[in-house]
Amino acid sequence: MPKGYWVTTYRSIKDPDRLAAYAKLAPVALAPFGVKYIVRGTAAAASEAGIKQRVVISVFDTVAKAIAAHDSPAYQAAVKVLGDGAERDVRIVEGLE
Repeated sequence: MPKGYWVTTYRSIKDPDRLAAYAKLAPVALAPFGVKYIVRGTAAAASEAGIKQRVVISVFDTVAKAIAAHDSPAYQAAVKVLGDGAERDVRIVEGLE
């Protein structure tokens, strides 16, 4: 069964303190769903319409687990802490394998 990936790209970070608070809560909220972070940091390069800002790629055993993790009350509480502290794009995609 293909893995599920979260691809999160940040357009801007408006409040680093809120982002830091979110960053402490999110891994704890996602741990029960088996999250593994494979990319977390500022882009080394950006091209086309890319923005050289923070990127996070997380992997789950299945797309269903990725969606359940996103929709979980604990993760949504972390998102609430982030609030408008960052503008970002979060996508959940199915892996090829």
